[in-house]
Amino acid sequence: MNIRTRKLLGTIVLLVIAIVWSLTAMAIAQAPVIAESKWLQAVYYVVAGLGWVLPAMPVVTWMSRPDPQ
Repeated sequence: MNIRTRKLLGTIVLLVIAIVWSLTAMAIAQAPVIAESKWLQAVYYVVAGLGWVLPAMPVVTWMSRPDPQ
């Protein structure tokens, strides 16, 4: 698979990851335990905001791999 195709597929996968992650994070944020505590909200939003990077890193690495000779 050439790099252009990997980048196209990787972009689609990254968009799906971002959409699913954000919808799931919003649903979890509505839990009463999180909604009642300002400190827990702050920690949760930092973790949820940065957490999508971990599943996205392998996709970006795969996308940027050079073409075989």
